[in-house]
Order: sequence, then structure tokens, then C-alpha cells
Amino acid sequence: MCPLSSALKASPQGPSSFRLPKVPFWAQILLGLVLGVVLGWIARSGDVAWLVTTLDKIGTIFVQLLKLAVAPLVFFAILISITNLRNVNNAARLATRTLLWFMATSLIAVAIGLVIGLVTNPGTGTDLTPKDGAKPDHAGSWLDFLTGIVPTDVITPFTELNVLQIVFLAAVAGVAALQLGERAQPILTLSQSVLELLQKALWWVIRLAPLGTLGLIGTAIADYGWNLIGKYATFTADIYIGCALVMFGVYPLLLATVAKINPLNFFKGAWPAIQLAFVSRSSVGTMPLTQKVTERLGVPKEYASFAVPFGSTTKMDGCASIYPAIAAIFIAQIFDVHLGVGDYLLIAFVSVIGSAATAGLTGATVMLTLTLSTLGLPLEGVGLLMAIDPVLDMMRTATNVAGQSLIPVIVSAREKILDHEAYAHASASPLDDRDGPEPQLAAA
Repeated sequence: MCPLSSALKASPQGPSSFRLPKVPFWAQILLGLVLGVVLGWIARSGDVAWLVTTLDKIGTIFVQLLKLAVAPLVFFAILISITNLRNVNNAARLATRTLLWFMATSLIAVAIGLVIGLVTNPGTGTDLTPKDGAKPDHAGSWLDFLTGIVPTDVITPFTELNVLQIVFLAAVAGVAALQLGERAQPILTLSQSVLELLQKALWWVIRLAPLGTLGLIGTAIADYGWNLIGKYATFTADIYIGCALVMFGVYPLLLATVAKINPLNFFKGAWPAIQLAFVSRSSVGTMPLTQKVTERLGVPKEYASFAVPFGSTTKMDGCASIYPAIAAIFIAQIFDVHLGVGDYLLIAFVSVIGSAATAGLTGATVMLTLTLSTLGLPLEGVGLLMAIDPVLDMMRTATNVAGQSLIPVIVSAREKILDHEAYAHASASPLDDRDGPEPQLAAA
């Protein structure tokens, strides 16, 4: 035997005992966040053009990879989720309760947004004026919203990434499959396989989230710096405080009083999805992870596969409730427009009914223009908020995803189908073991 081989075999420090350190996913994201802030500050303060470009490319590619799977992912997820309801007892009751809880929490969120806006007056004390605003290229309206649900053909919704129309097509296909019964089984089997393929591919993209974090945060700091955030300080603080109150105040209260379960376990299990949502700013892009953590919180898979995709396209407490409420007050104050009680009720109505307009994609401009056009406020106000939108969207999307996981947990607990053992032992970092143990470097 080779002396070196004998020595390595005998040594307790040999190759057989060496293991690569396993860094939790949350720690990887945090590291990317810190590095992104540092590199963004260096790029801005030192005017390092190549670093700015590099950070922008890294962030852009990450978002593009997430969006690449959005259209087929939404279609097949909704299709399969509808057909999976046939395997769930009291499916109609569960679907109805899910929708009602979506609406109830949206009302609570918009009420919090309105109170915060009225107390802090975010539009006063800034040097912004109406001339600083600019009309958006596309504005939402109720007519566009209602007529835009039904596509003119089956191709355009996928090429133009109109998520609302894709949801409509998937819902029609799902109901038709249920009506056909066994004759639709080959299509459903193929659809399930395609969905699993898409989720697997998207999971690889999710693994790149630490790099995406570095690029997106770094670009935001390099482009906007702290001066811009300072100009919108009150408004930015309002959005973050409002979202935090909903996520860490309202949600735990509902879990403790309505579902009668420990809120800490919810955040322990759901945190990876909330964290990824904060970085990616895409509810739909986070959907596979959201569904995974929801299942690990004890929600039956058949119900989670319906509730999470449904919520990812319609449940938007951050983008469709808190944000438009505070933004409407902010814009009204900039343009010196008085809002009355009727206007605040309209904001609540738009938030509950029109939340699907946000469609789970990055940004909530469509929802904001829908709110402003309903109130009769100048659409130029949208231009005032575009620069700061990426910074706001991170917290908004994190709140969206938290709510999308919360409601299935509450409904499952109320309907006594929640696996309390799984809920109590939900993993804090499910990414680390989804595909089995991490590769180890060891001697053969």
C-alpha cells in the first residue's frame, strides 16, 4: 500500500473526514444582500461604470430567468390546481373560504395603509411638485380590466405575458378537464409532468437568488443612492411600516386567534419564501417555493396546489392594498386634491376587487393607475413614484407572499385538515434538503 494512502487513511484529518461547510440559504441571501450594498456603494461613490454595468447585468439576468417560466408555470399550475380539487373533500367550501379570507385580509391591509397615510401625510414636506410627475405609458382602467380578462387569441397572452388572461385560459381548461373526466387524463398527466419540469428548472434559478440579490440590491444602490430615498423618506417608511404591521402584526394575530396555532412556527417555515420574494420582487417567480413551504407547514398538498397558485395571481396585500392606499394619499397631497370618506371607500373597493390586476409580476403600476383613475387623481402622480418603486417593491412582494402562504394555513386549521405535527416541525430552510443531501467532498 502506498505510504501516503496509508497515512491519509490513518489520519483523522484525512480526506474522508473533510466536508464542505453547508451554508443555510437564508445566510447566502444575507451575504448577497450585504455584498450588494457594499458593491453598489463603491460603484456609486467611485463612479465605477463597469461595476454598475456588471451589477445591472447580474440582476437583470436573474429576473429574466424568473420571468422565463412565468407564463407556462401559471397556466399549468392553475390547470392542475383546479383539477386537484376533485381529490379534496369539501372543495367548493375550501375554495370559497380561501377567497373570503383573501378579501378579508385585503380589507384589513388597506385600512392600515389608509390610517398610516392619514396620520403621516407622506406628500407634505417634500420638494416634489406636480411638474415632476409624468403619465405612464399604460394606465389601468376598469374597462380594460374587465375586457382584458378574456384574450382575443390563445397565443398573445403568453407572448405578452398577460398573467390575468393566462389564468382565465387555465381556469377554462381546468373546468373542461373536470367535465371530461377520464378522457382528459392523458392531458392532465402530461400537464403534471410539464409542471414538475418547470418547477425543477425554476428551482435551479431560485438557487441563484444570492447572486440575484447581489445584483439587484447593488444596482438599486448604485442607481438611486441614499439621496433619492431621503426625498421619499416618509413615503418609503410608510410602506415598510404598513407592510411590517400586516406581516408581523395582523398575520400573527390571525394565526393565534383564528387558527389557534403558534405564529412563530409559521414564520420559521415560510421565511425562505418571504426572503426570496423580497429579493426577486415576483410573487409568481416565488410560487414553487411558496407552495413548498406551505405544504411543509402542514397544508394538504391537494389544497395547497390550488390555493398558492390562485393566491400568487390574486392575493396582493402589499402591492394591491397597502401601497395604493398610501400612494393615493401621497399623490393627492402633491397635487393638492382633497380626498373624502367616499374616496377612501373607493380605495378599499379597488384593493379588494382589482388586486388581480397586479398579476403577481414585478411592480404594481397597473394597480396604482387603476386606483388613481377610479379616484380621478392625475395619472402623472405615477411618475413621481417610479424612481423609488424597486425599493418599495421588495417589501410589498414579501408581504404578498407571506399572505399567500398564510391563508391556506388558516383555512386548513379552521377546516381541521392541517397537519399540526408538520406545522410544529416546519423546516426553516427547506431549500437545503429539497433535492436530498448536499454533495459532500469525501474520499472514495
